[in-house]
Amino acid sequence: MKNITLSADEDVIERARSVARAQRKTLNEAFREWLAEFTASSGDGQAYDALMKRLRYVNTGRHFSRDEMNER
Repeated sequence: MKNITLSADEDVIERARSVARAQRKTLNEAFREWLAEFTASSGDGQAYDALMKRLRYVNTGRHFSRDEMNER
């Protein structure tokens, strides 16, 4: 595991510690969870791009208007 150093306002750090404490976590644990979620969300974009690449062969034959695409 690698260590990093961050800086923030003291009052923000204290509020974050209080929130983490209320969740029975350390600030370090809470940050690790946030970091995992933050990096996972960027993977969604990559998954979307991969899906669009796999579906390039699909041809609807024409472009649909905005109204047509939103019909229910």
